[in-house]
Amino acid sequence: MTLLRNKTLVLTGASMGIGAALTEELAGEGVNLVLGARTRDKLLAVRDRCRALGVRAECVAGDAADDAVAAQLVDTARGLGEFHGFIHVAGVLAPGPAVWELSAERFREVVDGSLIAAHQLMRHAVPLLLERGEGLIVFFGSGAAERTQTGIGAYCAAKAGEEHLARQLANEAPAITTVVWRPGVVETRMQADARTAVGSAAAPLRELFASWCRDGLLLTPKQSARGLVDFLQCDPRAYHGKVADIRKI
Repeated sequence: MTLLRNKTLVLTGASMGIGAALTEELAGEGVNLVLGARTRDKLLAVRDRCRALGVRAECVAGDAADDAVAAQLVDTARGLGEFHGFIHVAGVLAPGPAVWELSAERFREVVDGSLIAAHQLMRHAVPLLLERGEGLIVFFGSGAAERTQTGIGAYCAAKAGEEHLARQLANEAPAITTVVWRPGVVETRMQADARTAVGSAAAPLRELFASWCRDGLLLTPKQSARGLVDFLQCDPRAYHGKVADIRKI
């Protein structure tokens, strides 16, 4: 990964699933990392695995929707040198209830995980990247952004907002390569939670997610992470302001 080797990226959602797999794939390509997630113990373990691959890696535990956490993530990355942007993997599904049945707190948690955290990271990262005249920002999108799906209405809305935010950034800061990456259908905790969801809207959701598992359609986190790394090794600029879907590239 010549273009990113020895550069530093912030990566959220790094303690498990696709995020954890992606940290090791990037570290293996020589990318220095600042890792963010809410679970400190798991995050430290991932950081140590990255360091064992020979790169510089730090971590910041907390919710990136919190301004102080987002600022610390970016400041730590700047301190490592060659700060080049962020990959926002983190998200919250909240499967099962109909959208109106979610508490205000639970709905806010979903929106915070995708949309608010993305904006907070932008607030702190974009001015630094514009000073450099270049950078890379990857938002994790989803096909859920384009449709209604019984049982995960808040997630659909949050992803639609995040994907639009990415397009807006691409328009307003064209020097920074900004891409929406759809990672495919991946066997993660989100998938397991959806297959066991409870609530008034859970039944069709459980059946849909279970069918992907039955039909062998699920990627492993490593396969999905490798797909993004391979994409970044080519020409992500060709997808500036657009959706790049692992199933179509």
